[in-house]
Amino acid sequence: MKVSYNWLSDYLNLEKTTPEALANQITLTGIEVDSVTEMGQGLKNLVVGEVKSIEKMADSDHLNITQVDVGEAELYQIVCGAPNVDKGLKVIVALPGARLPGNFKIKKSKLRGHVSNGMLCALDELGFSESVIPKRAEDGVYLLPADAVVGENALSYIGLDDALIDLDITPNRADAMSMRGVAFEAGAILSQVPTFETVEIVEDQSSKIADWISVSVADKTDSPYYKTRIVKEVTVQESPLWLQRRLMTAGIRPIDSVVDVTNYIMLEYGQPMHAFDYDAIGTKTLHVRRAKKEEQMITLDGHERSLTTDNLVVTNGEKPVALAGVMGGQNTHVTEGTKTVVLESAVFESSLIRKTAQSLNLRSESSSRFERGLNLGTIETALDHAAALMAEISNGTIVSGIADAGSAEPTEKTVSITVEKINHSLGTNLSIEEVASIFTRLQFDYQLIEDQFNVTVPLRRWDIAIEADLLEEVARIYGYNKIPSTLPVMESTPGELDDKQRLVRYTRRFLEGSGLAQTISYALTTPEKAKRFSLKASETTDLDWPMSEEHKTLRLSLISGLLDNAAYNTARQIKDNALYEVGHIFYHNPESALPIEEEHVAGLITGSLMNETWANKKQPVDFFMLKGIVEEWLESIGFNQVIEFVATQTQEDFHPGRTAQIKIGENIIGVIGQIHPAIAQNNDLEDVYAFEVSIDALIDADKDPVRYQSIPKYPGTSRDIALLVKEEVTHNQVIETIEENGGKWLRNVKLFDLYQGEHIESGKKSIAYSLAYLNPEATLKEEEVNKDFEKVKQALIEKLNAEIR
Repeated sequence: MKVSYNWLSDYLNLEKTTPEALANQITLTGIEVDSVTEMGQGLKNLVVGEVKSIEKMADSDHLNITQVDVGEAELYQIVCGAPNVDKGLKVIVALPGARLPGNFKIKKSKLRGHVSNGMLCALDELGFSESVIPKRAEDGVYLLPADAVVGENALSYIGLDDALIDLDITPNRADAMSMRGVAFEAGAILSQVPTFETVEIVEDQSSKIADWISVSVADKTDSPYYKTRIVKEVTVQESPLWLQRRLMTAGIRPIDSVVDVTNYIMLEYGQPMHAFDYDAIGTKTLHVRRAKKEEQMITLDGHERSLTTDNLVVTNGEKPVALAGVMGGQNTHVTEGTKTVVLESAVFESSLIRKTAQSLNLRSESSSRFERGLNLGTIETALDHAAALMAEISNGTIVSGIADAGSAEPTEKTVSITVEKINHSLGTNLSIEEVASIFTRLQFDYQLIEDQFNVTVPLRRWDIAIEADLLEEVARIYGYNKIPSTLPVMESTPGELDDKQRLVRYTRRFLEGSGLAQTISYALTTPEKAKRFSLKASETTDLDWPMSEEHKTLRLSLISGLLDNAAYNTARQIKDNALYEVGHIFYHNPESALPIEEEHVAGLITGSLMNETWANKKQPVDFFMLKGIVEEWLESIGFNQVIEFVATQTQEDFHPGRTAQIKIGENIIGVIGQIHPAIAQNNDLEDVYAFEVSIDALIDADKDPVRYQSIPKYPGTSRDIALLVKEEVTHNQVIETIEENGGKWLRNVKLFDLYQGEHIESGKKSIAYSLAYLNPEATLKEEEVNKDFEKVKQALIEKLNAEIR
């Protein structure tokens, strides 16, 4: 919101403050000021001039030689090429020595042999954006009104003697999106009561609005307030300079005497308005309803819009004539030939306006105000002011009465708070008189019962509804910088981590100690990526209003994010990646709109885990390298059930022959394997291995407490065994058979050799294991070990059809 300092001074006495000082005070009370801009800073020697004569330059097709009166004894000869310069017009003259934006200096010069003592200025040459320059001044110099005084400083005529305070309005302070709202805010800061001009409506009593138009709404929820007035016999013309000046400084382009009034009232009251050409409506009816599915209309910008039932439209009873709260229709807009104007002042449901503006990409000053809410107390006042101003500027007549869709009178809320509550919350020692003074400065009426204030909140502050809101008002007007810094008084309670927090912290330490680096990915991704690598079958959860197509669906797995990170690094020549993430995934919940949220941990490796040195070459990562990390991590947690890695081909996004489910007992807690080569190739990656485990499942699993054992006093022994088995026999099957039959002294089984090839029968493989035995209480006897070892051999032969070598 760009606030004109000169305009604000119409409501308040600002003689004892400066724009910068006021901006600092506004910031201290809770509304951030982005910038303070002195409009005419650096400009000088710009005066009002009158063209006394104009003569075509003989050797030019567009240049003219003008004689201009600038209030001095002699006329100034100035060469000008603007097409709209003519004798008798008042213009802005930059005299020799003038300085224009961009540090451009005006000097006495010659053009094709003719002396030019200055320059006749267009608005863009004075720093105005092309988007706010009036249409009549687009292709020429800016013409001042006939009553402009020759020789006077021209800055005041075009608003360049003003300062703009640019406010960054938060959604809860939409009342400050109007000049009157800012005046109340500044008045509270300066302990002043803003004064506003009284609007007098002069109506034509011989003409009743009921004879002209009737209004209605299909649903009062969509449009609780809808009022119109009619101004007839208007002459659509150029707006007066004061009105153009205020619109341009606010960043709005002047159009004509009708549209400019609606924009001016929007800036002053924060009430967006729309003007219809009465004759173009075609009926005596305005009806507000939801658009029909795929209903078409052409908006003011000339684009044909296909509407949905989420769009609100104003119709003539049949077809749309405006997109309510967003943009008018091309079929009813005001033109130079308009004679009768229908003025609309309404309130539309905020969410509908927001959806319409976003879906059609039609955000505007009007829609931004409807989205945040309006002051229900000035809907009719703004309508009256607009009608009176339009009648005055466009020489029209106001038809008697207001066409209303049966709107109920808005009521003010009452919110209560005690002085004790204020002081307890803020740590202050304010008296009843000091609190009463703050509410008075805010223009809040109140009743005081003992130390309780029953505050009647004015309609212009619809953001205040509860006790905490009043508390905030007292704090900011009193001054946040005055509130003492105190420590909270409360009972001290010891804090500790819960089981999940401890497990997550341990997991992070373990994986980082294993060489993996932590990453944090977006929980929102594309629908295609969200479905990949999920541990469970689940539908995805989409946002209704995503910020972008790349972030619209909640993820079902962490691996997709890790894969994106690895691809990003690889594209930047970082091909060795070892990454992990702890985060939430979101399963669809058929019983609720909210998804089921689980915490998972996932890891990914590709390339090599060690750097190449003179002594060591890089070793490519493989499935077993990642499995070793995961296996050691899970075993170190201490579960009282067996941890298994069971081969699976159900995970479509993993390699079908190099993937396993991770199980604790009968429960599947995760997956580990090689990312499918096609997916890796699409991401420009080599072999990629990943795992994902549900932390929630780990928490639910039964665990044994960690037990520490002393170093054994007695020596152990070992036996080696080599087997010839079929290729289909897995390592897990062999380990299970050995452990089941190894006896009570078997402590460890280790694979130390695997061979297939020459001298080995086709379809078979040779594997060799080392079995470690230990009795912690005595020295093992050879007979005991041999007996247990023989049982192992026999079991391997019987169960796995193994050939002992």
